[in-house]
Amino acid sequence: MSKKLVTFLASAGLLFITVIWGFAFVVVKSSLDLIPPVWMLAFRFSVAGIALSLIFIKKLIHMTKAELVHGLLIGVTLFLAYLFQTIGCNYTTAGKNAFLTTVYVILVPFINWGLVKTKPDGYTVVAAVFSLVGIGLLSLRGDLTMNIGDVLTLVCGLCYALQIIAIARYSRGDDPITLCIVQILFTAACSWATAPLFDGAFPAAGVQNPEIIGGMLYLGLGSTALAFILQNVCQKYTPPSTAALLMSFESVFGALSGVLFLAEVMDGRSLLGCVLMFLAVVISETKLEFLRRKK
Repeated sequence: MSKKLVTFLASAGLLFITVIWGFAFVVVKSSLDLIPPVWMLAFRFSVAGIALSLIFIKKLIHMTKAELVHGLLIGVTLFLAYLFQTIGCNYTTAGKNAFLTTVYVILVPFINWGLVKTKPDGYTVVAAVFSLVGIGLLSLRGDLTMNIGDVLTLVCGLCYALQIIAIARYSRGDDPITLCIVQILFTAACSWATAPLFDGAFPAAGVQNPEIIGGMLYLGLGSTALAFILQNVCQKYTPPSTAALLMSFESVFGALSGVLFLAEVMDGRSLLGCVLMFLAVVISETKLEFLRRKK
């Protein structure tokens, strides 16, 4: 299999993740009335961690010390990202929360440049700007001033950027599936430890609801287990800046899921945002080589 084909399949895998995450938006939104956010993290990451541990038990048995340490380091960034995003969402609008989270699209190329001296090319920078503007058109409404929730969400975006870069760095030498399981188990443990502090008592009534059980299975098995396995494997063959750009499409599929399942309306502004994000992927993936060939 050629390197170009492998890279294309990896990119397709990352886009598929955003479909899963985008449609998880509906599940999360409909579940929050009965399950507080940090408890939800505890449930979804526990389901994912247990399922993956049972499937890949041999990998855990033969896990190296380096894989354990690297997985824990990635787990720190993952847990902090979800925690800051969850707390921030209580103090800002959902649209601003979604937009500010995806600041990692801009941060990843430049943080990676500072860490490994890999300078982003002009196409990557232009694509990142297009993507950020597109996400803004999709997500932002009304007041653009910043409050404590906005600041916390920006910290969340920084944590996601560090997670993407850490996965790119460690998955090349370590087993990506082992790294994934360790970070998920770590995030589950931290969520159980902090949920009583942020959300109060265990939501016993909520977890007995059949719809909530189905939702947690989707979030745990699909949006966490499958999605994070794909992210860790696909990032092994995808540059960090490209991975960040592709994963930002979560906002597009989140908007589409709202239209399909929550009767939300996608106006002209939102459609323009989708077009800009599509152009961002075309620029990043092709470097506009098809235009140069015509000349």
